[in-house]
Amino acid sequence: QVQLVESGGGSVQAGGSLRLSCAASGYFSAYSMGWFRQAPGMEREGVAIISTGIMSTVYADSVKGRFTISRDNTKKTLFLQMNSLKPEDTAMYTCAAGYGFSLSSNSFTYWGQGTQVTVSS
Repeated sequence: QVQLVESGGGSVQAGGSLRLSCAASGYFSAYSMGWFRQAPGMEREGVAIISTGIMSTVYADSVKGRFTISRDNTKKTLFLQMNSLKPEDTAMYTCAAGYGFSLSSNSFTYWGQGTQVTVSS
């Protein structure tokens, strides 16, 4: 089992940057990790995922070239560097851990509480 706590959200103007962190307990390195987001009235969307081992990554088309997911297994922490933010990036961002490897939330078992990101135009 793993527990996840996100931080780093906030309010930023369009074009700005934020770095989200997700601190984990438990056997962090065994899990694929992902960032998901959900805006009010919208379905939850997979943003980026990173595997164990060689740390392969996959990004949603909407964030490619702007967001970077990374992990530090020694510190049991997942990161999401978000650059060139747009108003449409506004959402609750949640990290997740699991044994699958896809942008589908079905691939992940453990979820954090989320951190809010608001981008103003």
